[in-house]
Amino acid sequence: MSLLAGDIGGTNTRLRLVGVENGSASRQPFYEKTYACSKFQNLVEIVEDFLKEASQKQNYTPPTKACFAVAGPVVNNTCEKISNLGHWPRLEAEALQKELEIEKVSLINDFAAVGYGIQSLKESDPQDLEILQNAEPQPDAPLAIIGAGTGLGKGYVTREGGTYNVGASEGGHADFAARTEWEFELLLYLQERYNISHVSVERVLSGPAIVDIFKFLRDRKFPGEPVGDILNAPDPAEAIAKAAAQKSSFLCERTMQIFMEAYGADAGNLALYNLPYGGLYIAGGIAAKNIELMKGGGFLKAFKDKGRLSSVMEKVPVYVVMNEAVGLIGAANYATTKM
Repeated sequence: MSLLAGDIGGTNTRLRLVGVENGSASRQPFYEKTYACSKFQNLVEIVEDFLKEASQKQNYTPPTKACFAVAGPVVNNTCEKISNLGHWPRLEAEALQKELEIEKVSLINDFAAVGYGIQSLKESDPQDLEILQNAEPQPDAPLAIIGAGTGLGKGYVTREGGTYNVGASEGGHADFAARTEWEFELLLYLQERYNISHVSVERVLSGPAIVDIFKFLRDRKFPGEPVGDILNAPDPAEAIAKAAAQKSSFLCERTMQIFMEAYGADAGNLALYNLPYGGLYIAGGIAAKNIELMKGGGFLKAFKDKGRLSSVMEKVPVYVVMNEAVGLIGAANYATTKM
């Protein structure tokens, strides 16, 4: 028996075909591939291409179940709109079952998938998790998840007797809470730049947001600062983070400082809402790819800077999820335990 797991983001769709033994999905994929969403008109095109290639492999077994983790709200197995992927039509599990000829198909939020995936990660394996704040996790205490990538996702997990109950959210679209003079100026800059009144926290904590923070500093604070070819790079956000880590550009360093402090502050707000003494897990591509910047001090300082409750924040274990396949692992776990 095999199942298909998918992780559909605003930039890429990752698919993984895995075997199932004794009711558990293997963490070792039978076949896996990543697709650029911009090159396809819908998910069906991608899955058909993927299964056609997989079927050429020896010992291929067609999947009887599929679970797709989607970057957007999922209600009644339907996602009306995928965040940051406006040209795709809505996704409906029932329609996908018919079009793909797969017996059972489910859709779940992408950060719900992370919630189902972290239960399979090991704290002792640095390829799975990196400890950012070492505190003793409490058994059966809630877990919280946050992750910046193309957008910003959040989720939570409650536990009781070894049972995980995962909840999704669209917390990335909540209001950005400015704390410093620079952040207030950034807030006004974004309102003016995009002609909006509501500035979501995703506008400050995502890959595109890194570029906007850089432009804000260039335009408002350091107009004479040389920027070189940063903004012409294939991935400007990655180029900014790399230059900051190498300390080769003051503007890039300041950009990532503002980003990391805002990231830590928002993660701290999430922790106040959930009191995740079981652990706060930082997923998304940005944290894992910039682990040294995450460890630089600004993130944790802002995370714990919660006034009278600062001492409470020190009791929350904080982990960076280094396993980039956690969403696929979670989708596979969901398919084996909930479908």
